[in-house]
Amino acid sequence: MSSQPLNVIFLWHMHQPDYRDAEARHAMMPWVRLHGVKDYLDMVTILDDFPNVRQNFNLVPSLLDQLQGYVDGSLSDQALELTIKKADSLTVEDRVCLLGSFFHAHWDNMVKPYPRYWELLKMRGFHPAPSSLYEVQRYFSHQDFLDLQVWYNLVWIDPVFHKSYDLLPSLIRRARNFTETDKQALITLQQQILSQIIPAYRSRQESGQIELSTTPYYHPILPLLYDTNLASISQPHDPLPNLRFSHPEDVATQINKAVERHKFYFGSRPMGMWPSEGSVCQEIIPYFQEAGIKWIATDEGILANSINRGAERNQAEIVKDPASWYRAYRVKEGSSEVDVIFRDHLLSDLIGFVYSRWNEQQAADDFVRRLLEIKQAMGNQVKDRAVAIILDGENAWEHYPGDGAPFLQELYGRLNDNPELNATTIGDYLSQRQEPAPFIKQIFPGSWINHNFRIWIGHQEDNLAWEYLGQARRTLVLYEQQHSERIDSDKQLKENIKKAWEHIYIAEGSDWCWWYGDDHSSENDADFDKLFRRHLMTVYRCLGEAVPEHLNLSIIQADKTLHPKTEISSFINPKIDGNISSYYEWQAAAFYDVAQLGGAMHRSEYLVKGIFYGFNLEKFFLRIDVERKLLVEDGYHLVINIINGLQEKVDCEICYLHDAKRLFMVCDNFGSGEQFQVDENLQEQKEIRFGIDSIFETEIPFQTLGLKAGDDLNFSVTIKHQGHEVQRIPSGGYLHFVVPSSDFEERMWYV
Repeated sequence: MSSQPLNVIFLWHMHQPDYRDAEARHAMMPWVRLHGVKDYLDMVTILDDFPNVRQNFNLVPSLLDQLQGYVDGSLSDQALELTIKKADSLTVEDRVCLLGSFFHAHWDNMVKPYPRYWELLKMRGFHPAPSSLYEVQRYFSHQDFLDLQVWYNLVWIDPVFHKSYDLLPSLIRRARNFTETDKQALITLQQQILSQIIPAYRSRQESGQIELSTTPYYHPILPLLYDTNLASISQPHDPLPNLRFSHPEDVATQINKAVERHKFYFGSRPMGMWPSEGSVCQEIIPYFQEAGIKWIATDEGILANSINRGAERNQAEIVKDPASWYRAYRVKEGSSEVDVIFRDHLLSDLIGFVYSRWNEQQAADDFVRRLLEIKQAMGNQVKDRAVAIILDGENAWEHYPGDGAPFLQELYGRLNDNPELNATTIGDYLSQRQEPAPFIKQIFPGSWINHNFRIWIGHQEDNLAWEYLGQARRTLVLYEQQHSERIDSDKQLKENIKKAWEHIYIAEGSDWCWWYGDDHSSENDADFDKLFRRHLMTVYRCLGEAVPEHLNLSIIQADKTLHPKTEISSFINPKIDGNISSYYEWQAAAFYDVAQLGGAMHRSEYLVKGIFYGFNLEKFFLRIDVERKLLVEDGYHLVINIINGLQEKVDCEICYLHDAKRLFMVCDNFGSGEQFQVDENLQEQKEIRFGIDSIFETEIPFQTLGLKAGDDLNFSVTIKHQGHEVQRIPSGGYLHFVVPSSDFEERMWYV
C-alpha cells in the first residue's frame, strides 16, 4: 500500500425546497426552520473537534434566503404561527391542524424516547382518519395542546445543543405542564440557533476548515433549462413536452445569481458548484466557466456513461482499474473547461440509507475499512486520486440515534487520526494534484439518479408543468417586447416585470417536478402543485394579464400508474400461509416500497411499509407486510381495489368478525354486482385463498377476475379503520401489470 494518504472528499449538500408562498412570502411548510435548528449548525461546528478533517458544504441560495428570512423576521410558517398562538386561544381548526401535523417527526428517535410526547401521540391515535381529528380534539385540554406545541419544537432541536442551553434539558426533565413563558423561551432559542448558521459557515471557511460551494439559485435542472429535448438521449422512449423549453439564457441567470448571492452571504465567490441533482450536460459547460466556477460534481453513473464503462461499475471493475474511478476529470466545450468530481454512489448511500441501523462504531469501522480497501487496490496510483462522498446533509439524520452525532464523531475521529486518509476540500485537492486531469470527450447528459432526467420530465404531469412554464415565460417575453418603451419610463411596471421574471426562475426549480409524475409522492403533493401554479399565476398578474384557466386546475392526475421499486422478473408460486416460508418465494415479485415516497417531507409512520406482487399463468399473488394483530386486535380492514382495462372495479375487503372469531374476505365481481365471501379456514369459493400471520398473503385466479393474457390489471391497497381510510398504497393512482402469456419468462430472459 502506498505511503501517500488517500484523499477523501465529503460534500454535504444542504437544500430544502422554496416553501415561500408566491404572494405572501409565507412558508407553507416548516422544514427550513426545523432543519435549521436540527442539522445545519451542528454539521459544521462538530468539525471544531477534528482539526485534521476538512470538509465541503454546498449551500443552495434559496435555502440561505429562507434561513435569513427566519432570522430577520420577514418569513414565518403555519407551524410557527400555531406554536406562538396561546393554547387557550386555539380554534377548533387550529387544534385539528396541530393534531395532524405536530407529530411529523421520526417516531422511534424523536417521539418514543419522551414519555409525555409519546403519551400525546397515543391520545391522538397512531393513524387516525383526518376527519376523526375533529372528534379527537375534544379530548385534549388546553394544557395538552400547550405541551404538544412545546414538544414538537423541542424534539426538532438537535440534542447536541442540550449541553449548551440549559433550557432544553430542563424542559425535557419537566416533561409536562409547560407554560406560555416556556414556549416563548423555546422559540427565542430557535431564533438564536438560526441566527448562528450563516456566520458559522463563513467563519470556518475563512479559517480553511471547510470549502463552500453553491447550486444554481432556485435549484433547477440546468440541462432541461438549456433544452428539454436533451432528455431524449437517456430517455429515448419517453414522451417529452409538446412545447419545447430551450432557454440557455436562464441557465446563465440561475448560475450567475447563485454566485452573486453566495458572495453576499460569505464574502467571496465560490470555486465550485453542485449542479442541482448532479444534473450535467456538455452544452452548459461554458456557463460555469463564465461565472468563475472551477469545478462541478456529479455521480459515477455519469462517468460510466461518459467513458463507455457501462451504466454501473461493480467491485470487479474497481479492482481491475480503481484509479480511473477516483480522480477528477476535465470537460471541455469550445474554449471552456471545468473540472468534474464524481461521487462514489455506494459509500454515499451507506451513510444516507444504511448506517442509521448500525451501531455507530461498527458503521464507522466499516466505512474506514472500505476506504482503505480502495486505497490498497490502487497500489502506487494513490497520488492525485480522491474518493468523493456526496449526499444530502440534512434529511438522513433523524433516522440515526442522537441525530447522527454519535456516528459522525466516531467517523471523524477515525479520519482525524488515520495517516493513511486525508479528509480534504475539493479546492485543495485540485490545486495540489501534480498530473493534468484526463479529458472526457463528451459528458453524458443526466442526473445522479439513474443517470437520466426521468424524475423531472417524461411523465404526463411533468410534461404539463414544463408546458405551463413555457407558456408563462413566452407571455412575459412577448409582453416585454410589446411594451419596451413603456417599461423604461414606468418604474412600477419595471418592478412588476422584474418580479414576474423572479417567479419564472422560481418555477424553474427542480422541486416541483420531483413531486409530479410517478416517481415520488407525499401528503404534501397538493401543496407543491398549488405553489408551482401560484408562481405562474403571479407572472400573469404582474403583467395585468388574465390568468389562464388551466392554472386553476391541479396538474396532479387523480389516477395514475405508479412504478414499483423492483419489477416482476419471473413467475412465482408462494405458499399462502401468512408467513415468509422461504426467502425465495417472493424474490421474483415486484416490490413497492412506501419509503420511496420520502424526500424533503417528513411523513408519519405507516401501518404498511411495502407490498409485493407477482403472478404465474393462472393467478395474481399479493403480499402486504402487516401482522395479524392489525386486523384481529386493532380492528383495521384491508381492501384490495382492482380495476381492469375497461375501468370495471372489484373490491376485496378482509375483516375480522369478533363474534365468530374468524377472518373473512368479501369480494365482488367486475360489473355484475355479485358478492361472495371467502373464509380464512374454508377457502373454496372462487379458488381464492388468503392467509395472515406475520404478513398477509393472497392468491386470486385471473379467471375469477374475468381476465385473460394481455389484459390490464390495476390495483391499490387501502387500510380502513372504523369506516375511514387511513392509508392507501400507492397514495394516488394504481400499480399496474399486464396478465402474462405463456412466453412471459422467455421474453424476460432476453430483457
